[in-house]
Amino acid sequence: MVRIKATIARRKGRKRVFRATKGQFGKRKKNYRQAIRSLVKGMAYAFRDRKVKKREFRSLWIVRLNAACREEGISYSRFMNGLKKADVEINRKVLAELAVTDEEGFRKLVEVAKQSV
Repeated sequence: MVRIKATIARRKGRKRVFRATKGQFGKRKKNYRQAIRSLVKGMAYAFRDRKVKKREFRSLWIVRLNAACREEGISYSRFMNGLKKADVEINRKVLAELAVTDEEGFRKLVEVAKQSV
């Protein structure tokens, strides 16, 4: 009986790793050990940064809203409190987009917030 080595399975696993590290630089894509290290690290960063992305975008929207509110003569916290009291349920993403693209609509929201405070 001939001894069978695990060549097909091994090659399949290695090919998967090399495909995943295709855009890497130098030994990170050519050397299997380096490729595995690079792949694991990259996947860890990707997992972590999917959460960080949400945080960063929320803070960006808040900064934009604060700047737009200051131009209208109201602070961000008073604006958000006024909208909450007026039962206006628009999230920060849409509010920031309104502040950038539709200034007249944003002014009306500021007036609503000022009246309810």
